[in-house]
Amino acid sequence: MRTAMRPTACGLAIALCMVATAGAGPAPPRYPSPLSFAPFRIVDPAEEVALARSAAPPSISGDAEILTLGRQGYETAVKGANGFVCLVDRSWSKPFDDPEFWNPAIRAPECLNAAASRSVLPIVEERARWVMAGVPKAEILKRTRAALAAKTLPTPAPGSMVYMMSKQGYIADGAAPHWHSHVMFYLPLTPAAAWGANLPGVPVFHADDDVIGITTFFVLAPKWSDGSSAVMEMK
Repeated sequence: MRTAMRPTACGLAIALCMVATAGAGPAPPRYPSPLSFAPFRIVDPAEEVALARSAAPPSISGDAEILTLGRQGYETAVKGANGFVCLVDRSWSKPFDDPEFWNPAIRAPECLNAAASRSVLPIVEERARWVMAGVPKAEILKRTRAALAAKTLPTPAPGSMVYMMSKQGYIADGAAPHWHSHVMFYLPLTPAAAWGANLPGVPVFHADDDVIGITTFFVLAPKWSDGSSAVMEMK
């Protein structure tokens, strides 16, 4: 039986750091700054498109816009018709102090609705452009904090949400091999109590990202995007 896990604060408000951390101290660095970003890319574009679509049921992802990671950042591979945007996020969306920030194995499929695509996706895309341009992590953090201070960083539009229901994703070395199927809702910084999150028996978890001023509420889903049952365990 899979052990229930609680989310820690996630960089860019996406669920890439869903690992059990209760009582654990800081992990030692395991992934140094990469000399090449080739390992972070998926060679076959069709494979990346299929993985991105696996984030949500076909009724959503089948008509969504699909982004793939190119040499300069995310690019449109398939035009959409329903306002959703699906992509495979990478490790640099984790918190800046996460030991897996440069883990090339991370593949996090997600499908954002129109509101999140307008207001949260630009943050994801900008960070990817900086990374692929070789901007050091310390400089990315500095730029992000400056944008937050200047109030030029986008804030989540009302109703912003994203599907992360892929059984094929790999979001962390300790996720064994998947975290729960779930959907996420983005808000400006909001206390967990507002949603009753993180309480025993509640299928809602909460994480703040103070660097970008976003709270994510994670709501567990009973099925994977392919329709198969997903284990739902709560503490």
